[in-house]
Amino acid sequence: MISLSPEPIDAAALQAGFLAGLGDAGAAVSFTGIVRGEGARNVEALYLDHAPPLTGPAIEKALETAAAKWPLIKTLIVHRIGRVEVGAPIVFVATAAAHRRAAFEACEFLMDFLKTDAPFWKKQICRGGEEWIEPRSEDYADRERWR
Repeated sequence: MISLSPEPIDAAALQAGFLAGLGDAGAAVSFTGIVRGEGARNVEALYLDHAPPLTGPAIEKALETAAAKWPLIKTLIVHRIGRVEVGAPIVFVATAAAHRRAAFEACEFLMDFLKTDAPFWKKQICRGGEEWIEPRSEDYADRERWR
């Protein structure tokens, strides 16, 4: 399941809902990404824009790729759009599988996709102004292990 929404993310509620009725799953892994303040940059928030005809299908394709690579039982991606304040969750990804390695690796794969290839446009809103940002070189390096 995929949800792109300006509404706040309640990671605890999402985790509880995800864990309900997993059946044969032996492992469930989740990741909650939180907007960082970036220290001296005085970041107050991130603003995420997207193109609905592109973003949903791209994430769906990443879920299909993950399901082809790992024997997943269930997946969930919830991603904020719009303004997200420092300290607030911006993304929640959960995967479930019969065994832990598949659940861990699939969750990492999906997060690496969201950081580098999902069609989101991110702007840092700082006390001194705003700037559009790109993924870091480390994010691209993380992505390369799945290729």
